[in-house]
Amino acid sequence: MAVPQVIPIAYEPKNRTESIGRYADGQFLGSVTYAFPQGFRPDDGWEEHKRLYAVLHTFDTEGRHRDSEIWCAGTWAEQQRHPDGEDSVLFRARAHLGKLLRSLPRRSYTDIAIRPFRRTVDGVLFGLVTGEDAEGGWAELHPDRLGFGDPWDGTYDT
Repeated sequence: MAVPQVIPIAYEPKNRTESIGRYADGQFLGSVTYAFPQGFRPDDGWEEHKRLYAVLHTFDTEGRHRDSEIWCAGTWAEQQRHPDGEDSVLFRARAHLGKLLRSLPRRSYTDIAIRPFRRTVDGVLFGLVTGEDAEGGWAELHPDRLGFGDPWDGTYDT
């Protein structure tokens, strides 16, 4: 089955798509995610290259990408040095995403449907990328690595 022009993503509370929905000006997709820059090959010191981002993408009501707020909270190495409390990279990323989400007027958490888009920040690909292979069409949310496909009902695979 071919990739639809607008790809549904199901809202799943307490799961990887818990920060998606609609707001006064359209739709949103938020996440906290680790990522390596494109082309990175793990070696000694990889902990300094693995970064944690707070991400908020916004879309119009038809699913067209409007904007992306992408903020690096720190590295895996920093998280290991301060795994708990307010000095934690994970704490900072979650707090920043919370602030971004609270800025959306009339926000509600629900299923969304968006069009493919791409944005690169710090050498990291962010977006919803599509393609086709021998098994059919697919879409993948980067850098979260959530895969979508037939029957295109919004559920994802990791």
